[in-house]
This record gives sequence, C-alpha cells and structure tokens, in this order.
Amino acid sequence: MGENRKLLGKVAMVFGGSRGIGAAIVQRLAEDGADVALTYVSAANKAAEAVEAVEATGRRGLAIKADSADAAAIQEAVAQVVGRFGRFDIVVVNAGILRLGSVENVSLEDLDRMLDVNVRGVFVAIQAAARLLADGGRVITIGSNTAIRTGFPGSSVYSMTKAAVATMVKGIALDLAPRSITVNNVQPGPTETDMTVDHLEMVKSLVPLGRVGQPREIAGLVAYLASEESAYMTGASLTIDGGYVL
Repeated sequence: MGENRKLLGKVAMVFGGSRGIGAAIVQRLAEDGADVALTYVSAANKAAEAVEAVEATGRRGLAIKADSADAAAIQEAVAQVVGRFGRFDIVVVNAGILRLGSVENVSLEDLDRMLDVNVRGVFVAIQAAARLLADGGRVITIGSNTAIRTGFPGSSVYSMTKAAVATMVKGIALDLAPRSITVNNVQPGPTETDMTVDHLEMVKSLVPLGRVGQPREIAGLVAYLASEESAYMTGASLTIDGGYVL
C-alpha cells in the first residue's frame, strides 16, 4: 500500500487506465487511498482487472467505456464518476495512440486520429473534468519526452501532439490557478508496455541509465503530482526517461 495513504478520501479518474502506464497509475492512486475510475476503449477484460486491483486495496473502482476521440463520451464519463462517487479531485489524462509514418506517407486518417485522441481528446477531457473538479484538485497529463527530442524518423506527428500537450498544460494551468487546481504534464521516455514492446530493444542503448522505464515508475511521479506535496507546482512538464533527452 502507499506509505501514508496520502489520497484517502479523494476520487481520481484516469482516462486510458486499463493497460500499461494507465493501469499502473490506477493501482498506485488506489494504494495511496483514492477511489479510482478509469476509461477504456476496447480492452474490457483489462479494465475489469484494473478495477479488481483497486478493490483489492479496499478502495472503490469503476470502469467506463469511452473513446477519447468522442467528446460526448468523455463528458458523460466524467458525469458518471461524480454521480457514482459524489465528488472528483484528481484527473489523469493518459489516453493516447502512436502511429508511425514519415511525412511523405503518413495517412490523413492517422494524422486526424492522433490529433483527435492525443490533442483534442486531452483538451476535452480536461475541460469536462475542470467543470466538476473540486477546488484544490489536480490535473495530470501523460505526454512524452518526444516533445523535447523526437529521435527517430516517422514520429513527427506523434511528437507534435505531445509538444501540443506540454504547451496546453501551461495555458490551462493559468486558467485554473484561481481555483488552486494544479495542472502538470509527465513526459515518460521508453517504457515497457504493450504499445512499445516492439521497439524497446532498439532504444535501450540510447538511454544513459541503460534500461527502459517501468510503468510503476511513471505512476510514482503521478502519485506525487496528485498529492498535497506538489501543491506549489503547476504548468510544469516533468521528464522521466532515464536521461534519454540529455
């Protein structure tokens, strides 16, 4: 369990919380004492496992099917969380997709889908959450260190979307500061998930620490940003990548 159950009495929502980094975040927030809702698109079994992990800590869990490219679904998901738990304190926007392609051949379909999920979906999720979020709440986005260093051909669109998130966070932080709601962005580097497994060996040698990250390590940084300890930090992008961008 989390050392001091720092989030006891809080309600958290994780967009894209059924697998990988998202599932690790869901579990860590529950271990720290929060009730946790999560959204998923297709992996209903994984979402159910994530809810079971929450309930194993003694907290309440909820899984909601919602595509982050669907604004109405996002708004309805937020309303469901407040309806079920009665309050809303922490939102983590982790939903994102990665489709590679060089500028000469990336399809407009892939371009539009990445913009819809990775940029528009992030903004809409924060907008929907902010309207119901308790004053003093926390907004945390999961970006990418590719916002700083792309590193490989074929990732221009993905990198662009993650740079947009880093900039978005600054502006939204100013909007929500009067309500003491902090807004911060976590930028992981190569991390072992099912989305990245195919190219982790290729990038491991480029990481000064000589290894890729684990989802629980990203979740640890999110847990700090969700806690009272981080109350004086807002509008920041924190890179956690083993030194890859150095």
